[in-house]
Amino acid sequence: MDRLLANGTVNAAQSGEGAPLFLFHSLLSDRASFDAIVPELEGSFRTIVPELPGFGRSRAVGGGLIVVADRMAEAVKEAAGRAPAIVLGNGYGGFVALQMAIRHPEIASKLVLADCGAAFSEPGREAFRNMAMVSRQKGLEAITDVAMRRLFAPEFQERHPELMRDRREAFLRTDPDVFRSACDALASLDLRPELAAVKVPALVLVGEHDEATPPPMSHELAAGLPRAELKVIPGCAHVPQLQSPRQFLGALKGFLL
Repeated sequence: MDRLLANGTVNAAQSGEGAPLFLFHSLLSDRASFDAIVPELEGSFRTIVPELPGFGRSRAVGGGLIVVADRMAEAVKEAAGRAPAIVLGNGYGGFVALQMAIRHPEIASKLVLADCGAAFSEPGREAFRNMAMVSRQKGLEAITDVAMRRLFAPEFQERHPELMRDRREAFLRTDPDVFRSACDALASLDLRPELAAVKVPALVLVGEHDEATPPPMSHELAAGLPRAELKVIPGCAHVPQLQSPRQFLGALKGFLL
């Protein structure tokens, strides 16, 4: 069931009963990247999967990551009511969740930060600047291969052609202006000085072969958060919940439940 949150600006799917669990999707994907794990989670949680601002039927916002995080904080507060919320973010969704937890310390009781970090290296920043520039000049089609490589290793792509067709189509539905704005935000982001403000328990997950947000970023993130645990998911890249749902769910056990 879909519902509108934050004064009708954020569209979200909701299913299940229990404590509210929010799933924030990545920049190069969409909320369907959680489809394989929602049926398992909705047995224990009221699972809420929003489309981030500018994606799907959620209204875009002007400004950088702070404005996106504040909009999502509105959505989380409305959907959770007075119940303590758990927020899981993957990739860009992880950065949004982290920025939200920094600015709204009461927003979540637990965080799961999958394949993200607090700041990119200079080569990582340059990659976002290049994707924004090429997409501006030639359109999203020109960077689709790069985007898919950042999500999945070439061998995985070869073994799952149908999934890759679906993921390419999902990426090409992204609003180009929203994509470029997010790239610009990530290219300049540095949340490291603010990590100590996040007092809630955090589980930091990363795919062993993630090229978009390499494992050293997750190691740095976990080291900077006061109450963090780090797990590396073997054989996976940037969207482990889609690549290996069973492994991803296994990594959540002991933390969510």
